Amino acid sequence: MKTFILSLAISLLTVVTQAQGVLPKSKSAEGARAYIISPANGEVVGTSVKIQFGLSGMGVAPAGVKLENTGHHHLLLDVTKMPDFNLPLPATKNVLHYGKGQTETVLKLKPGKHTLQLVLGDHLHLPHDKPVVSEKITIHVVE
Repeated sequence: MKTFILSLAISLLTVVTQAQGVLPKSKSAEGARAYIISPANGEVVGTSVKIQFGLSGMGVAPAGVKLENTGHHHLLLDVTKMPDFNLPLPATKNVLHYGKGQTETVLKLKPGKHTLQLVLGDHLHLPHDKPVVSEKITIHVVE
């Protein structure tokens, strides 16, 4: 239910944004960077994967909380084309929101190759002016 409400809110915000023009973006701090602490790039993992998010140069704040130099994590899972950074990040099966300020998660993944990448979003799930995006890593899931 929470995912549905979040998706609906983001959809409405996107419609309003497109009708009225681009939302003003929050500035990112100079030198801020997002990164995946674990698993490591190329690591072989089981189907239950603990993913730890890293952030330096900025702080973590929940969605809806507007504080300078903060944001919350979005995990891109197996994304081949980046979402439009002029719109709030959509909540999909491949763009996972951590709007409570979480800094780690456990995912159940099917065996095979998967990619992971972080994007920091502001209080409105909008990537910052100078987006804070981690490198994309690849993991190999085995049973």
